[in-house]
Amino acid sequence: MKKWLGTMVAALLLQGATARAELVDRVAAVVNRDIITLSEVEKRAAPELARINGGTRDAQQRTEERARVMKQALDTLIGEKLMEEQIQELGLSVTDSELEAAVSDVKRQNNITDDSQFDRLLAGEGFTVAAYKDFLRKQMSRMKLVQLKVSPKVKVSEEDLKAAYTQYNKMESGDAEVHARHILVQVDAKATPAQVEAAHKKALALAEEARKPGVDFAKLAQDKSEGPSAADGGDLGFFRRGVMVPAFERVAFSLKDGEVSEPVRTQFGWHVLKVEEHRAVDVAPFETVKNELESRLKLQKTEKYVEQYVQELRQKASVETKI
Repeated sequence: MKKWLGTMVAALLLQGATARAELVDRVAAVVNRDIITLSEVEKRAAPELARINGGTRDAQQRTEERARVMKQALDTLIGEKLMEEQIQELGLSVTDSELEAAVSDVKRQNNITDDSQFDRLLAGEGFTVAAYKDFLRKQMSRMKLVQLKVSPKVKVSEEDLKAAYTQYNKMESGDAEVHARHILVQVDAKATPAQVEAAHKKALALAEEARKPGVDFAKLAQDKSEGPSAADGGDLGFFRRGVMVPAFERVAFSLKDGEVSEPVRTQFGWHVLKVEEHRAVDVAPFETVKNELESRLKLQKTEKYVEQYVQELRQKASVETKI
């Protein structure tokens, strides 16, 4: 996160500096002597705000949802500011070699083989390479802080694992997985309401076309989809619950075999889904999923302890919110 030059101003002059900053970019919060701007909050909340603007809620619901998303984004940024202060105090840092190794890992996970492909991927998310590396370095620094201050508290017992498996067994028993295809009409995170609506109309037309007798959905996806699976006819293969984003998943598991959905909005854009097949899922034995359950529990407990740690930092800090 960028730091304002105004944070160097003495506390006596902070109020005046804040007033001047508001002429350019409204101040959302002051954390000790650091400022979080409204534009920073809006940028962090942009994917969720786009989803809200493209939804079917009435005006009051959208207003309430927007306020909730903005508060959540602001709380996240405040937590990051407080953690950055701790990182500086403790002298934690990420070396260039560690950063480059992480970038290489991101490329590998996304099957990226050349720099121009990486540049395009980042541009689609609103990043330059330099900005992404700065973002990643800060994320890695926070992870080092978490490993130092939080990870030692995270313990997963055999009883925890068996309880988690019992819950897993209940959820998986009798459940199914679906084989689906989709057509994606992309919507930029910074899209205007008019652009969101134009994309929605395009998706509605594609859904209508996909339902016509004799239409090959896979061929339509190859020709019209704007997502990475277009070359495969929009094929997503078989997936279980908990794999896809919630809005997408809810629709996929509600469709019958061969049925085509109405457009579904996610942070990626508008999706038109077709379910090819449902099939039953056999529940894996405990030893097979034990490591996966342990990783999941550790993540859940880590998130809980991080929240507690940030709250402790916040109680000791001077935090003034203005939105």
